[in-house]
Amino acid sequence: MSQTIAQIAQALEAEAVGDLSLVVHSASEPASARADQIALAMNPKYGEGLGQGHAQAAILWQGADWQSYGLKAAIFVTRPRLAMAGLSRAFDPGPEIAPGIHPSAIIDESAVIGSGAAIGPFTVIGRDVVIGANVRIASHVSIAQGAQIGSDALILEQVHIGARVVIGERFICQPGARIGADGFSFVTPEPSMVEEARASLGKHAEIRDQSWVRIHSLGTVEIGDDVEVGANSCIDRGTVRATKIGAGTKLDNLVHVAHNVQVGRDCLLCAQVGIAGSTSIGDRVVLAGQVGVSDNIFIGDDVITGGGTDVFTNVPSGRVVWGSPAVKMETQVEINKSLRRLPRLFAQVKELRETVTRLTQKGGDT
Repeated sequence: MSQTIAQIAQALEAEAVGDLSLVVHSASEPASARADQIALAMNPKYGEGLGQGHAQAAILWQGADWQSYGLKAAIFVTRPRLAMAGLSRAFDPGPEIAPGIHPSAIIDESAVIGSGAAIGPFTVIGRDVVIGANVRIASHVSIAQGAQIGSDALILEQVHIGARVVIGERFICQPGARIGADGFSFVTPEPSMVEEARASLGKHAEIRDQSWVRIHSLGTVEIGDDVEVGANSCIDRGTVRATKIGAGTKLDNLVHVAHNVQVGRDCLLCAQVGIAGSTSIGDRVVLAGQVGVSDNIFIGDDVITGGGTDVFTNVPSGRVVWGSPAVKMETQVEINKSLRRLPRLFAQVKELRETVTRLTQKGGDT
């Protein structure tokens, strides 16, 4: 993955100076950089490390005096994390998946495999599956009957894609994800204690035996273009209609999207997010780590939730929420401040009660 400074600057759409023909093989932190690596010092606080390493080239902050660090070349950026996106893409060789179809792969004769596809060992592709052009599939992947996967997808080890799942182009799926499993949906012949408790906010008429009847999942999952799904995440198929993930949305590891959920475009669902059934999520929504979302509610466009938030009711568009239950973030901050003051308040109340008691006793004595 050798790159010249000119090539890296072009990939980052950034200004470069010095010897632009200089070749580097990878990126490194400044203090540990070798001569064949480009150092990442995109903030002045990392400048000191350049003198400790051996880099001849670096990515620096705008306005840096690059020659004072003894560099032969430099690239200047204004948004470090955006630069990291382009730089990491330039140096990432991707997983090693041999071109063509591995002899151990089992592919139904009715499946349609696009040109340029690479399919790894022990992968199983079922009846009437359609695989787009240039799709790369690693080992031990299972794709069930009738699934459709768009072009340029990357599907890594031990992923399972269920029957009739439809996936757009440039899909990335990390190891162990499960897409299109049945939803968790059960009912009792008579109204259950859970239904009674929910309707009455905590009460039910009596404790009694009850058994659960399975509701089968007849729907599927539909995923838009440019979606990424993290390792060991699960997206359940819908009961009748499809569970949907909008284009550009990214799921972190260990995310669970339940049956019938509708997720909009360009959302971020961070680690351990759980979204219960039949909830709708708008566009550009960010659910931070360990956020839980109740069933049958709506979260509007551009909502941001803080980590560990529990969303039990609808959230209007554009709101930033935090806490359990979710409230406006500024409200939760004030709640937290008040909670921290409680021990001092209790001490003051105790002191006041003792003072009142002494004064009362003294008044009685006189």
